[in-house]
Amino acid sequence: MIRHIVIWKLKEQAGGRTRWENAGIAKEMLESLRGRIPVLLKLEVGIDSSRTGSSGDLVLLSEFEDQAALEQYQRHPEHERVGEFISEIRSERIVVDYETQR
Repeated sequence: MIRHIVIWKLKEQAGGRTRWENAGIAKEMLESLRGRIPVLLKLEVGIDSSRTGSSGDLVLLSEFEDQAALEQYQRHPEHERVGEFISEIRSERIVVDYETQR
């Protein structure tokens, strides 16, 4: 099992919207991937509530059967569509992928 975690810091303004408006849109877009990409076993999205200088703004936790499934997810057109939006609103991105027990 592969756990894929992504943390984003968002731009203060992007696309005429505030950081928190964009966080809400990105959360909805990410959550819309449930059931649309068969290799995606688990998906959880959160918006930071602490809003400190050291915290990220948006986090994604997802799980896949194996590395090949994660790579298939990353190439899926629906994932790429969401990724394009997030790349326009983010200032930083941190990723951690690791193997976990079932």
